[in-house]
Amino acid sequence: MASLASAAPPLPAKDRSGLVQGVVRHFTPNWFTVTMGTGALALALNALPGTHAVLHGVAVVLWLANIGLFALFTALYGARWMLFPHEAACIFAHPVMSMFFGAIPMGLATILNGVLAFGPAFIGAAAVPVATALWWADAGLAVLCGLAIPYCMMTRQDHALESLTAVWLLPIVACEVAAVSAALLAPHLPASDAFAYVMLGYVLWALSVPLALSLLALLFLRLALHKLPPAEMGVTGWLALGPIGTGALALVLLGAAAPGPFAAHGLEEVGRIAAGVGVLGGLLLWGYGAWWLMLAVLATLRYLRAGLPFNLGWWGFTFPLAVYALATLALGHATGFALFTTGGTVLVGALAALWILVAGRTARGAWRCELFASPCIGAAARPRAQAAAGAANASVVEITDA
Repeated sequence: MASLASAAPPLPAKDRSGLVQGVVRHFTPNWFTVTMGTGALALALNALPGTHAVLHGVAVVLWLANIGLFALFTALYGARWMLFPHEAACIFAHPVMSMFFGAIPMGLATILNGVLAFGPAFIGAAAVPVATALWWADAGLAVLCGLAIPYCMMTRQDHALESLTAVWLLPIVACEVAAVSAALLAPHLPASDAFAYVMLGYVLWALSVPLALSLLALLFLRLALHKLPPAEMGVTGWLALGPIGTGALALVLLGAAAPGPFAAHGLEEVGRIAAGVGVLGGLLLWGYGAWWLMLAVLATLRYLRAGLPFNLGWWGFTFPLAVYALATLALGHATGFALFTTGGTVLVGALAALWILVAGRTARGAWRCELFASPCIGAAARPRAQAAAGAANASVVEITDA
């Protein structure tokens, strides 16, 4: 089974002499899961009911730090494509690492959502135009990932049911994350403009959630037939919570944003229906997510007893739990049901504790260069080695014939 790049050996010694070049050469898009988890925690802290000024300040600091991380990771990954294009391009044939392209638009989504939540304090009224521009970039990347990576799976990669994990969800979920951002952006726009964003939000939701739910059915079958994946992929079980939590959150927020813009276009009744569907649909998905959350907890406890090796996959603890917590809080706000408000607060507390653990271990691993290892380098080297071996064999044959 192909594994996460971060489960591979650390940065080779031969690359440590040129440390920056080595980091660039081994930089992979799964690092963008760091921005997903960090940005989502900032948004979750800000969404807590009656948020204290201290927590709001922490959320702002996390959001600003996340912008810096996203810019740094974009520069490093862009440099890899410029300096090592052949090795970088091999990612499209890798059955695991290619899935992490979806982390790029999802990381960007946490930043643009933060522009709406925190940006006015820094850039005033310019926050809305900035968020709008970022949304179009994010939605475009999400649609591209949601189509291009599955196409590569069907044409360039080798897969089998026993190797299926929830990592397959990453390129697909990006569209519904963009749908959440559309719902958050719509209330800041005139009704004539907001109508288009709400409509597109529903389209993005439909591009993602049905396919993700289909994959979850296959994932259940794979787990029943082939049992839990190896420990290095153990945290991927939490990723199943991502499309469910995001799908529920998107339905609730789109439903809340729909009545005004729909009424302005003569669709008042449709707007009221959308609001009701948002609450009911979000509630149903929330209940489905509770099952996967409990399964993820049970599986993690089993892995911990046997030993769960640290890798960048541990960021899978954060973003799925964050969107589920945000969906829980959104349902609490929409229904006034105290169970959701209290439960969402508890989930955010658990998220913060997990983020501290994972961020600390990631910082230590990055400092020691233990988390930079690209599986695509070996894949790029094999064809060249095979070609060289073929040429050598041909020379031997020529000499023998002579």
